[in-house]
Amino acid sequence: MINYERISEERTEGTHGRNAESVAAREAIVRMWLKTLSVGPLLATLVVLRAGAQGNPEAAKIRNPVAASPASIAAGKQSFTRYCANCHGLNAEGGPGNDLTPEAPDLTGSSFKHGSTEGEIFSTIKNGVAPDFNMGAFGDQLKDEDVWNVVNYVKSLAKKK
Repeated sequence: MINYERISEERTEGTHGRNAESVAAREAIVRMWLKTLSVGPLLATLVVLRAGAQGNPEAAKIRNPVAASPASIAAGKQSFTRYCANCHGLNAEGGPGNDLTPEAPDLTGSSFKHGSTEGEIFSTIKNGVAPDFNMGAFGDQLKDEDVWNVVNYVKSLAKKK
C-alpha cells in the first residue's frame, strides 16, 4: 500500500509557503480520485446486479390459470396488437420511444427487466411499472383472463436457441 501521508510530508518539507499548500491540495485531489476509482467499479457492479434483479418476488408466486393453448395465444396476440404494439412493435421486437417515453423493450427474449415469470409479466401488464409508469397499467382496460392471454402470447415469442 502506498503511504500518501509520508509522500506528502517529503514533498512539502522541500517546498515553502503557498507552494506547499498547493502540493498538498493536489495530492488530496489525487487521493480522492484514487479512492473513487477503486470504489467506482464495485458500485457499477452492484448497480448492474440490482438492475438484473428487478423482478417482483410476490408476483413470481402467482400461477397462470389460463393454459397456453393455441386459442389463448391467438387471443393474446389480438390484445397485444391492440394495446401493446404501439410501443413494443407489431412483432414485439421493441419500439424506438419518443420525446415523452423511452424506447420499449424487445419482448421476444426469455428474460425481462421487471421479471420473467408468468406472474411477474402478468403484474407488469396489469399494474404497469412504477414510479414513472413508462409501461402503463392495463388492469382497467383488460380483464385478468385477457392479460393472461397476453402473457401466453409473449411467452410464445421467446426465440428458440
